[in-house]
Amino acid sequence: MNTKPQFSNDVETRHERFETDSHGEIYIVGDVHGSPNILEQLLAELELADDDLVVFVGDLVRKGPDSPGVIDLVREDPRLVSVRGNNEQKVVRGDKNPDWLRDGDREYFESLPVAISFDNALVVHGGVDPQRSLADHTAEELLTMRSPHGDGYDGPFWYDDYDGPYRVFFGHTVHDRPVEREHAVGLDTGCVYGGTLTAYDYRNDEFRTVEAKTHQERANSKIVDPA
Repeated sequence: MNTKPQFSNDVETRHERFETDSHGEIYIVGDVHGSPNILEQLLAELELADDDLVVFVGDLVRKGPDSPGVIDLVREDPRLVSVRGNNEQKVVRGDKNPDWLRDGDREYFESLPVAISFDNALVVHGGVDPQRSLADHTAEELLTMRSPHGDGYDGPFWYDDYDGPYRVFFGHTVHDRPVEREHAVGLDTGCVYGGTLTAYDYRNDEFRTVEAKTHQERANSKIVDPA
């Protein structure tokens, strides 16, 4: 199925699509949260060719030791692209004004799409509500979706009942290992919480991970077992 996902007019202006035949390997990477050294380790392991593409699920920044370092890595390499995460959105809205913020950083966050799609894949930061059409989602919901008919980290989670038609790649909700479902792939594996940074190899249908460091403590109740 290669039908383009259709959102509301407001979201559609922030939806980017690309064709996979113009790229070699394609990877989707989980929340980096200001950890450039770990990201550099992952990118070195991937051994990117000039026509490869890396798509981030957002939350490039905050919580880790060096958000500007991650911003610069992604901005300066045309092979690296990202959707907007809720942590970028907090800066865009002015809810957060971190001391590391530089001229141009907020504008960069504003330029990030809310959704990226290719083939039958859809990349958003939070997820989608399985009970509603994509056109009924606001940008904010795509950034923060977790348990639309439940209670946060107590679940149930949106992907428990989601059955397509698109395969959604997402971050936002921290898991102790990747979520791998027919129509949902969760990639936030706690990079900043001492877990791993995870990439999904789209061509070869496999996960690639590097061990991360603990920059913040996190309660076990806020780390999901995707079993």
